[in-house]
Amino acid sequence: MTEITVLFFGITSDFVGKNSIKFNVKNLSTVADLKLKLRDEYPSLKNLHEFAIAVNEEYAANEMILNNNDVVAIIPPVSGG
Repeated sequence: MTEITVLFFGITSDFVGKNSIKFNVKNLSTVADLKLKLRDEYPSLKNLHEFAIAVNEEYAANEMILNNNDVVAIIPPVSGG
């Protein structure tokens, strides 16, 4: 297993009820795998059709493999005017 820290920003922290969690994923899990697991664990995240993910302060593609002790930020869509 790989342990990561997940940080929630904006509305995602409201959906989850926390600003951060320690989360375990299978070895060689990708960002896409994490998105699915988070939506299973926190069904309210399904209300967001899309959210960005940054790993260690860099935006990450769905194919990126997560490593032990990575810090993953869940960033909701931002609207502006």
